[in-house]
Amino acid sequence: MKDLLGGKMNLKVLPNEYSVCRLPPTSPVPTWVYQSPLYTISKTDDELSLLCRSDLVQNVDNEEKSFRAIKVMGPLDFSLTGILYSLAKPLAENKISIFAVSTFDTDYLLLKTETLETGIDLLKQEGFQISH
Repeated sequence: MKDLLGGKMNLKVLPNEYSVCRLPPTSPVPTWVYQSPLYTISKTDDELSLLCRSDLVQNVDNEEKSFRAIKVMGPLDFSLTGILYSLAKPLAENKISIFAVSTFDTDYLLLKTETLETGIDLLKQEGFQISH
């Protein structure tokens, strides 16, 4: 994947382990989520979903643990297409599931901790530059 400057797309593996949590849609956002260096809060009529550092999670029944985050170094222009596809395709072809999060500036790909090293190797084979 080429970036806007014509070089390889740079990725960075973030140091913490993350969890994805599901709470009832009427739940207030717990204050501990705001202590995480990366967090997301998504609410629908069906659920309140949180992504945050695993060691911060308290009193949550529905928690999927052990994710590591890979950040696409941005900012990315909204006119770019296929970024998540180019990341997800080689992983899906090798049976590695992902959880993706996008922000205004960039994308984050979360892989289970036990598949992280294999995922990094696959992405490097696709030409991505990855730092820790």
